[in-house]
Amino acid sequence: MTSFHQTSKKVKIITVHRLMIFCTLCMITLISACSKDDDGNSPSTSYTTAENLLTAIDFQGYAIITKDGNDLVRQGYGYANENTAMPQSYNLAYRIGSVSKTITAAAIVQLKRDGLITSFNQTLDEFDDAFPNGDQISISQLLSHQSGIPDYQFVVEDAYEQGETLDEEDIYEVIIEMISENGLNFTPGSSKQYSNSNFLIAALLIEELSQMAYHDYIQQNILTPLEMTGTHRGNNSINTETHAEGYNNGSSNSTYPMAIAFGVGDFSSTPNDMETWTNAVKTNWFTDEEKAEILAEDVPSGYVDFGLGWFTTQEGNTTLYWHGGDINGYWSMIGFIPKYNATIVLLSNQQDDSGTQRSTIIQQLLTNEFN
Repeated sequence: MTSFHQTSKKVKIITVHRLMIFCTLCMITLISACSKDDDGNSPSTSYTTAENLLTAIDFQGYAIITKDGNDLVRQGYGYANENTAMPQSYNLAYRIGSVSKTITAAAIVQLKRDGLITSFNQTLDEFDDAFPNGDQISISQLLSHQSGIPDYQFVVEDAYEQGETLDEEDIYEVIIEMISENGLNFTPGSSKQYSNSNFLIAALLIEELSQMAYHDYIQQNILTPLEMTGTHRGNNSINTETHAEGYNNGSSNSTYPMAIAFGVGDFSSTPNDMETWTNAVKTNWFTDEEKAEILAEDVPSGYVDFGLGWFTTQEGNTTLYWHGGDINGYWSMIGFIPKYNATIVLLSNQQDDSGTQRSTIIQQLLTNEFN
């Protein structure tokens, strides 16, 4: 096998100048193996209950927070569509952004179950011998953001704004060009840096090895078995009858070129389905052996680390496994705390570029509710 996808389509070239600017930004955002929680960005909130917390920070969307099998919160806040006064709903669709990465990572685990990969330590050159530095980058390093591969997102979004339309195969070639021109951001395994490129490559690997379309493989192996009928590949524009409208600073903001988010953040889902998915991961979707490989452990208190498609936040003796997502008009988070048999699902239709609401909720819950 010499490439993930063979295509005669002429790949659109993005200027080296843009690539140089972008790679400089990537180096600025380089982070170490574990990152300290930044409580300084969280507004001061006097905690009483989870429900009051969400009201106090003006959360807009649908929230589920359970503890020891009991609901702390299960309700909507604000409107799903302000023009029609549509209420938030347990079965309404919301864009989930990078929460989609938990699904892509699970599909990679399924490849291993199917015998299509033998180990998460296999390197990319085994699947594409032309991928630059592919002999240094393992599947595990892709899924835990240890690959050093620069993020394509801003480069490709800029190209889209300039009128170019790129699909996942084009983006894969852009990633290769970025590495060929500027190298990796760091030696694989020596550091960690969040990069969407990792999961687009993982999604293409799923297609190549399964000989199925990525979304079909997800449907067959995850969505259908769990009866997640409200989860689907997002469209560039939403259906306002079945999908919450996204907002940014009071204005509708629900459109996005979803091809850019292939395998990375292109799903829409319902609170119902996200609760099903989170509970499945919390319980028996993965074996104990798989969890030992997927979930980062031994994280110092007050720090966050990357696992394979999941973050681990440690606060005192409490461990939260989670992932967040951000996309035009929406933010999201799913997570679970085994110690308290807790499930957290937050699907918001109010964009929060700073991530302040998500970080505030995590900090307040771990400090006050789950401690």
